[in-house]
Amino acid sequence: MSQRKPTLKRVSPEFGTSFKVMKNDSYDGDYKPYWHFHPELELVYVNKGKGKRHIGNHMAYFNNSQLILIGSNLPHIGFVDRLTTNGSETVIQFRKEFLGHHFFEVPEMERINSLFERAKGGILFGVKTKKKVGTKIQKLSEKEGFKKILTLLEVLHTLAKSEDYTILNADGFVFETELQDNPKIDLIFSHVSQNFQSQIALKDIANLVSMTVPAFCRYFKKVTGKTFTKFVNEYRVVHATKLLAESQISILDISFECGFNNFSHFNKVFNEVVGKSASKYRKEFMQVYQ
Repeated sequence: MSQRKPTLKRVSPEFGTSFKVMKNDSYDGDYKPYWHFHPELELVYVNKGKGKRHIGNHMAYFNNSQLILIGSNLPHIGFVDRLTTNGSETVIQFRKEFLGHHFFEVPEMERINSLFERAKGGILFGVKTKKKVGTKIQKLSEKEGFKKILTLLEVLHTLAKSEDYTILNADGFVFETELQDNPKIDLIFSHVSQNFQSQIALKDIANLVSMTVPAFCRYFKKVTGKTFTKFVNEYRVVHATKLLAESQISILDISFECGFNNFSHFNKVFNEVVGKSASKYRKEFMQVYQ
């Protein structure tokens, strides 16, 4: 099975707008979703459809409808496998600073600012919230100018007040990258995606970006908020979740396929990242699939 590395995706709003709205009333079977991330937050509403969602280390199938807010730089894969009759998918992508760098830092925006922080783990909203904002989200593509921004703010305000939600990645799984760091970080990510099945020495990855090991460790922790070892282990575990869900390979073989040379260590790390054992994850995934 080929590994999908998280690719930095460039998101460009339409001319004359500060954020992007896309509405799909039919599913193009030729579209191949891929594992990616971007600095924009992404709000996804599917009113009628079926598909698989993979956000950070969370993976599950959904049936009928869903409303999800994906935080900045949280890796994910496209959602809709097919839309049911009269189904549609609306995707809104926007940067936190799309109304100015300090707009959401004023007291009146405190709840929405807090919502953006929670979204770093991916937020799945429940039925009550979907009923409140679903129609507004669907009609957003028809609005222009001030009314378009106002409607989005109303939607965000409703989501911020909602208590009807679940955090999909409670322990976090986000690539904290600043734009000026992208070339260097992309090089590191690319190296990890191509070599994660083998041992990656700190000396080698530091040499790759022309840094000493101590300097590299400090830089990587500052940019991503985690150690390089933790990042590599999370990357391996995400690959393991895909193999557990999409193949019949034994869990022992999966552990070695993902670069762990010790099965006990694999089980320990998998449980730390996902919050459950690999065997329980596979069992629950199969129940969702059925």
